[in-house]
Amino acid sequence: MHPLTTAIAATVLGTLLAAPALANADLAQKKSCMSCHATDKKLVGPAYKEVAAKYAGQKDAVAQLAERIQKGSVPGKGNWGAIPMPANPQVNADEAKQLATWVLSVK
Repeated sequence: MHPLTTAIAATVLGTLLAAPALANADLAQKKSCMSCHATDKKLVGPAYKEVAAKYAGQKDAVAQLAERIQKGSVPGKGNWGAIPMPANPQVNADEAKQLATWVLSVK
């Protein structure tokens, strides 16, 4: 295969593989998740990197996180301190699953 063809194919493949990650970051922005969270530092809520590390290896992590995204946490019983996560009724079940999957992929 010609080197230029190989380079173009690699670029296209890389773009296609990165698209879901970018789309979910865009979804997090659109659903106002980034008002309280960042990928690498604590804001109001924990950094997504911290969340991913805490849930790493848990088989039901996506489901747990998706539920927390939609329903929030119980006041006084938050996993990350005294400030509870509010419910997000603007996030449907499919979006919550997409967001949870993306959050768990953040390194």
